[in-house]
Amino acid sequence: MIHYLFKRLLGLLPTLLIVAVLVFSFVHLLPGDPARLAAGPEAGPETVELVRQDLGLDLPLPQQFLRFFSHALQGDFGTSIRSKRPVATEIAERFAPTFWLTVAAMGWSVLLGLVLGMVSAVWRNRWPDRLGMTLAVSGISFPSFALGMLLMQLFSVQLGWLPTVGADSWRHYILPSLTLGAGVAAVMARFTRSSFIDILKEDYVRTARAKGLGELTVVVKHGLRNALIPVVTMMGLQFGFLLGGSIVVEVVFNWPGMGRLLVDAVEMRDYPVIQTLVLLFSLEFILINLAVDLLYALINPTIRFK
Repeated sequence: MIHYLFKRLLGLLPTLLIVAVLVFSFVHLLPGDPARLAAGPEAGPETVELVRQDLGLDLPLPQQFLRFFSHALQGDFGTSIRSKRPVATEIAERFAPTFWLTVAAMGWSVLLGLVLGMVSAVWRNRWPDRLGMTLAVSGISFPSFALGMLLMQLFSVQLGWLPTVGADSWRHYILPSLTLGAGVAAVMARFTRSSFIDILKEDYVRTARAKGLGELTVVVKHGLRNALIPVVTMMGLQFGFLLGGSIVVEVVFNWPGMGRLLVDAVEMRDYPVIQTLVLLFSLEFILINLAVDLLYALINPTIRFK
């Protein structure tokens, strides 16, 4: 296991290097001049050129990339063009709201998705299954921005129960987490149902039932552990998607997180912030996938990595 973990960690640098090259190339293809945006609309050509030199944008692209990547390896991600603050400081201030929003959305959506999926599998092709899968299809089909605006209109504007913007208390997390986690709950329900249907057909499940064990014991004790391996894989992927894909929800609720920061950075062509955020999202995906692989051994001790 330690050897497997070491090999996976060594693979981080080549992956991040490839991602960094792709992101750097994409960012510099965006229309607009960041030096002009930073200097202001009334600045003259001389001022714009001075700003360009100050930002290092006058250097050849290969030299700009090497400088960014070498500094990033040392923990220096540069200075934001928009705020003139260190990029690491900008992201550190926005990381916690996005992380806790993702955890809240993941918590309720995984729990609900597992329950709906298990119930649908046990009562397959009956009314609990039809109701659960109808809810799942609705969750997948309904756009997150439309769901967010609908929840705000109902619970904030009409009923006045919940706040719409900010991240100051647990009440601020309710509507954004519901909006963000709806699609995940739907995917988890459908995936859990499919996994459980296959597990419930296995011989050891029939043997457990033949021994006279209750249905709840058979499903939870004998079915859940074996059905969790593909479900955990999906959970890891969905958690990564939530961390990196909360942009729409954060814009709708004006959430002070990394998604909102990325939107502002793209509008201002803030190259250092864009590059660092995308690299961070890629690193999160890699680490989450690694954590999921390591969880396999805890769920099923017979699994060995070679």
